[in-house]
Amino acid sequence: MSGPSPSIPLNTFPDAHSPGIIFVETSVKDLEIDKIREAHRDDYHIFFMLNEGSGVFEIDFQQYEINAHSVMYIQPFQVHRVISIDDATFNTLLVSSENLNPEYLRLLKEIAPAGPLLLDPEIFSVASEIGAVCRKLYQRKNEKLYHLMMKDACNSLVGYLISQFLVQTHRADQPARHEVITKDFKLLLDQDFLTVKSPSQYAGKMNISTAYLNECLKKATGQTVSYHIHQRVILEAKRLLFHSGKSVKEIATDLGYDDYPYFSRLFTKVTGIAALAFRNKNLE
Repeated sequence: MSGPSPSIPLNTFPDAHSPGIIFVETSVKDLEIDKIREAHRDDYHIFFMLNEGSGVFEIDFQQYEINAHSVMYIQPFQVHRVISIDDATFNTLLVSSENLNPEYLRLLKEIAPAGPLLLDPEIFSVASEIGAVCRKLYQRKNEKLYHLMMKDACNSLVGYLISQFLVQTHRADQPARHEVITKDFKLLLDQDFLTVKSPSQYAGKMNISTAYLNECLKKATGQTVSYHIHQRVILEAKRLLFHSGKSVKEIATDLGYDDYPYFSRLFTKVTGIAALAFRNKNLE
């Protein structure tokens, strides 16, 4: 996707000496609670596997409850924080995009944004066993082929988790044509939403008619092309309102709208609340 505005705080990979992969087993007592309760975003992928306990996460202003045997995937640049976490033990994989299998990276873009995935105990046990290999290898940094082995183990776990997301969201089967079109549109939208606002422009980029693109999206999601464009733009606006001191007019310009009154009306129409009211409400 196009990189979010630099005014939003961004955490880069936490270990400068790491090959872009970190795998740790943690409990609540090990966490810096105040730090993770502050909304933030990262430039790497996070896979959070909850062994026991429960918690509540907020990702891009939507709250999710997570329970034992659940997996939470947080994609790069999503704004997130922990609301609460109780009596929990968990495994966490942090991995940079360049360490992921290209096919897995493509599939992650397709399934995101994703809510928590609750796994059958037996399936979760398999994921935990793969994770145990990752954890043991991660601790053996002096091995001759450490980076390659860690990368392979990490991708085994990521591939297994992706397969479960696909099964539970019924995406493992051969997709219908309208689903393929919808997937391609969403990837294009995430890449170009700052500069491309017209349904006809997206249809042109995809070499199909606007009417057919609308038909595919409505069949797959129940919503029009314009709806998805507006939702993506307003999500970025929410991030900027929450994390930057920029005025609504400056944010409108950053998002490609020279007509500030139009953008202001659009924000209110999509969210049901004025932009400044949204900022004040979420900063209380």
